[in-house]
Amino acid sequence: MRTTLRTRTTRTTRTTRTTRTTRTTRRALTTLTTPGTRSPRGSRRAAVALAAVCALALAGCGDGDGGGGGPEPGKDTGTGAASVRLPKLDGQKVQVVAVWTGPEQQAFTKVLDEFEKRTGAEVAYVPTQDAMLNYIGTKIAGGAPPDVAMLQQVGALKQAVERKWARPVGPEARAQLAKNYSKGWQDLGAVDGTPYGVYFKAANKSLIWYNTAVFENAGVSEPKTWKELLSTAETVSASGVTPFSIGGADGWTLTDWFENVYLSQAGPEKYDRLARHEIPWTDPSVARALTTLADVFGKPNLIAGGAAGALQTEFPASVTQTFTGGDAPKAGMVFEGDFVSINIAQTEAKVGTDAKAFPFPAVGAEAPVVTGGDVAVALTDKPAAQALLTFLASPDAARIWAGEGGFLSPNKAMDPAAYPNDVQREIGKALVAAGDDFRFDMSDQMPQSFGGTPGKGEWKALQDFLKNPKDVAGTQARLEADAAKAYQGKS
Repeated sequence: MRTTLRTRTTRTTRTTRTTRTTRTTRRALTTLTTPGTRSPRGSRRAAVALAAVCALALAGCGDGDGGGGGPEPGKDTGTGAASVRLPKLDGQKVQVVAVWTGPEQQAFTKVLDEFEKRTGAEVAYVPTQDAMLNYIGTKIAGGAPPDVAMLQQVGALKQAVERKWARPVGPEARAQLAKNYSKGWQDLGAVDGTPYGVYFKAANKSLIWYNTAVFENAGVSEPKTWKELLSTAETVSASGVTPFSIGGADGWTLTDWFENVYLSQAGPEKYDRLARHEIPWTDPSVARALTTLADVFGKPNLIAGGAAGALQTEFPASVTQTFTGGDAPKAGMVFEGDFVSINIAQTEAKVGTDAKAFPFPAVGAEAPVVTGGDVAVALTDKPAAQALLTFLASPDAARIWAGEGGFLSPNKAMDPAAYPNDVQREIGKALVAAGDDFRFDMSDQMPQSFGGTPGKGEWKALQDFLKNPKDVAGTQARLEADAAKAYQGKS
């Protein structure tokens, strides 16, 4: 019987990001190329066009390989026809760690329940804090590593491999990856050509969600450029509602703000170079992006509670306070990924009517589209750990969470009909249609100590910047100092 072990957590929905991810969607679709590759300009335009399709949807509303026993492919296990054969694992125990809590944990629990049902294994789920590598390191030092970890950062995956914690993906899971994932997603889960991870959950992180009643009362429409966004915000403010809700207590939301501005303004090549620290954070392109961010961060009247209030607001509350309060919510808009729909579902607002979304406006020549995801990695040699990776790489596992909502799958073999509504269905289709033409969340590509640790590195520097957006040069200096240290130590 699956059990849940509880630890202190810092999120309630990255994936993710708790969704950041998750670091969840940003994540309407992904823009960019896989880290280290470049996307032709035409392909990038195609991705942006697909993002527009997602926005319109928001406004409007296989086969498997593998050995061992388990149910035959095609057998109905309660979640639809099985496409992958799993081994019998009666009595084996497997512990899984991830940042998901609240509704996300409930949805993932249903995925694990199905794995138990089909294999006979017993799964224990442990929700952890954002700094996953720190937790894993402590458990390994104590001789009790978790069997599978859902990591939120490409950088964290690489570090887990460098520290010899991660185990390569087994042949059955590799077969599922080859059949069900584009090369871009396979490459993201590989280190030096060897596959180590399965990207189970993706996120579109280039959406701004808005309260339709607020926009109607203010007489504004969806902006398409940064200048139009600022004008819209001022009009909403004049109507009596604070424009933006920002979950600044969770530093990852601020990195997403920066990344969308930087990608659109500086372009994909500079984005890739900054992600690899091939250019310093003192580069003029960073100063330009921070100065642009200050158009919002530097105006307390545009932020619910001002900067001080935003720094005390966690991501889930930043969403719910935008869609509660009737005609007088605390804010009219909130920026974040597709996973925002999970938190909207905790209010009386309905996506497609009370709550709609538009793509993050173009700051430069083209609108940005940033994606992220959660990657499953085996940390022990247990057969049950590899079997779980095989299951997570199959459409069988993806469609379970897809049906719960607040989830995007990069698995191209999953039937889009599994999504609960047309909004998520269209976003999911566009994600798969993008193929390899996407970029991944920048902070998730960096060493965890810089790009993924609460109270440190980029998260802390941008929280301080939100507090004092006039200090562009000082913020750059702190970012560069912390980045240089992190990349040197890869910690």
